[in-house]
Amino acid sequence: MTTATVSHAAQTAQWTKKDLLGLRELSAEEIRLILQTAESFREISLRPIKKVPALRGKTVVNLFFEPSTRTRVSFELAAKRLSADIMNIAAQSSSLSKGETILDTVRNLEALKIDMLVIRHAAAGVPHLIAKHSHASVINAGDGSHEHPTQALLDLFTIQEKKGRVEGISVSIIGDIAHSRVARSNIWGLTKLGARVTVCGPATLVPPQIEQLGVRVTYKLEEAIRGADVVMLLRIQHERQEATLVPSLREYRLRYGIDRERLKQAKPDVLIMHPGPVNRGVELDSDVADGPFSVILDQVTNGLAVRMAVLYLLSGSRLEEEPA
Repeated sequence: MTTATVSHAAQTAQWTKKDLLGLRELSAEEIRLILQTAESFREISLRPIKKVPALRGKTVVNLFFEPSTRTRVSFELAAKRLSADIMNIAAQSSSLSKGETILDTVRNLEALKIDMLVIRHAAAGVPHLIAKHSHASVINAGDGSHEHPTQALLDLFTIQEKKGRVEGISVSIIGDIAHSRVARSNIWGLTKLGARVTVCGPATLVPPQIEQLGVRVTYKLEEAIRGADVVMLLRIQHERQEATLVPSLREYRLRYGIDRERLKQAKPDVLIMHPGPVNRGVELDSDVADGPFSVILDQVTNGLAVRMAVLYLLSGSRLEEEPA
């Protein structure tokens, strides 16, 4: 990657936001800028030495109040490959477990002159609250059932990589729409870039009036799959449900699980996507998850480039330390 490549991306559209809290507040141009910058960073992971000095001297803190594998590790690796210093803080092992408020925790971290704070929390809006009281840039790594912006960005990046475009693509999101922050961020991002979005699931797992977000709703799996370019599966988020909203996992699989036979109704070059973790044999059979149409691992790979792009754009370095 050359300096000119990243400079061109930065000149085409200027990044001006301090934080990345969701895709709802981003314009299509800002989303495209992130994807364009991610394209520039993707080849770094193919180098023998997978590191550039773009964020040298910057400090990034991962503050996670919920379990995470892909997102936390991806942000950590992204920061390291950009030469930033990275600290991982688990809430249960911090002073939060002793009664300290989250804002006091953030203020103490800021006293150490950190530059960026990556936050995952079970309550919607926590990253937004912290961003209002923080001088550091705040990145939402998932807040309750609200948004998960970098997951949607990596999904958009993967669709663009595999299909050559997002505009005009037919995407069906199937599963627990009501409790999925991934679904919400994807709906905002996909519709802003011109994709046609269908959501599908049991009536108990589809929010009322979600059509107002510009999506089509169906409760029939076959109808959702028919003619789809992309089928995105979501797991049932039991941890966010106050009551059991499906009769059983077996019943859910019979009506909404994807197997090879059902997949025949999609387009011949359909993409199978899943943000993970996959509940095999429930929303997705193993021979589909591991099959030729699956891009689930590509999503993980692309997540690294996208998160490098986000850290880079929010760093405020203004190309002072450019990738070589």
